Amino acid sequence: MAPSSGHNPGTRVRDRLVVWTAIGLVLLSVVWALRDPRVFGPPPTSSTTLALTPEALSLVTGDEPLVEILTKPGCPVCHIIPGIPGATGQVGPPLVLGSTGLQRLNDPEYRGQATTVHEYIVESVLEPQQFVVRGYPEHTMPTWYGSKLSALALEKMASYLERQTEGSVSR
Repeated sequence: MAPSSGHNPGTRVRDRLVVWTAIGLVLLSVVWALRDPRVFGPPPTSSTTLALTPEALSLVTGDEPLVEILTKPGCPVCHIIPGIPGATGQVGPPLVLGSTGLQRLNDPEYRGQATTVHEYIVESVLEPQQFVVRGYPEHTMPTWYGSKLSALALEKMASYLERQTEGSVSR
């Protein structure tokens, strides 16, 4: 018998099956690689590692000394604050709320919800546009302070500032 120069019909079928299987796997791999990650990403409840960025960190925690609580966020740059070294700013009003707090709360232009000087101070940091003291520019006080100060730091600031009066230097 002479050797056959052609392939066995069974071998051809098997070769075609292998080729089509390979093509199918390649196409499946391409589709998988191009899928929309928003659809197939991790479920919303899965834990992911968050990078610490400056935007995610508090400026002060409230555990710092009072001078640092008031200076680290930059309050002295814009305000005069009795008892705080270097607090000679002229952009914002002097922070002598023991003298001026009730007057501000009773001002007809005041639109906030505070009923005490302490609440007014906290509100002024969290929502500075509720009341802008006459004679000072609007939209100067940063609106992001509330997200950068801990609740403890804000409470300590308010407790200090509500006791400050014209000419006082109490700490």
